[in-house]
Amino acid sequence: MKRHFLFLILFFSVVLANGQKITGCGFKVPPRTLIKTSFQSVYEAKQILQNMLDTIRWKENFSVKEQNGIRNAYATIINRARWIIYDNDFLEDIDAYASTKWASISVLAHEMGHHYYNHTVSGTGSTPPKEIEADAFSGYVMQKLGATLNESVAAITAIASDRASSTHPAKKDRVAAITKGWNSAKNEGPASGGGNNGNTGGNTGTGGNNSGNTNTPPLDDPSWINLTIQSNKNEKVMLSDDGKNYQVAEIKAGEAFVFRFEIYQYGWLKLPYYNGYRTYKLMHGKDYSILWNRRTKNWTVVEIPD
Repeated sequence: MKRHFLFLILFFSVVLANGQKITGCGFKVPPRTLIKTSFQSVYEAKQILQNMLDTIRWKENFSVKEQNGIRNAYATIINRARWIIYDNDFLEDIDAYASTKWASISVLAHEMGHHYYNHTVSGTGSTPPKEIEADAFSGYVMQKLGATLNESVAAITAIASDRASSTHPAKKDRVAAITKGWNSAKNEGPASGGGNNGNTGGNTGTGGNNSGNTNTPPLDDPSWINLTIQSNKNEKVMLSDDGKNYQVAEIKAGEAFVFRFEIYQYGWLKLPYYNGYRTYKLMHGKDYSILWNRRTKNWTVVEIPD
């Protein structure tokens, strides 16, 4: 409970010394304005997010909730369920402040990026590498949706903090990340889509997160780990970024669980073994299969050769 509470504190707004309020993702909260856009409700937000999902061919693994008055938009996990929560007035003010409807859409794409790369499951809150990766994801999605590069960076240009902090990058680095994601999508061409991050089978979160060093969808990136299990039913395993804090991951029968660890280029997998557990070290860029040993009546892990 304490850890979850600290995570929420990091994700909600903080106040800078000059009184400028910013969100956990490093967005300055724009002043209230009488100028309004056509952005109306959770239904429109959900449709916009669905358009993004369809464009990059990724199955939704989160729900959307409108919460007026919070002056924020953020991705989080509540009771083990993924959410994108937003304030409609906040998004409308961003559009007015940036003078484009694409501004609020890019913010929603940024929050989707946090779920896409499993940032929210680590419990560590915002970090510059996570924000850079979500920014690049936003740029990628915006290009696929038809936004120009200027429209894609409009929100960051208008409301990002100029200076970096322990939780978010500087504006220039965020603009560069969005530009990189946008160019990556442009170079793919209109037909290839955004790929899939391994969650189409319904995998909704583990301790294995992206390290923040790549913006390529995992099916096209060999550095992601592909974990399968030889079972005719869904099985649960334990994964950890640091070898200390483990989280449950469900591997679907007959489907691969695709993920990366966040802290290092490797992480840990824990499986039941007799009356305790056996721990295995998994490396980025490797594929593994969990097999049942009928003699010892225990699970074991084997690396799948290239």
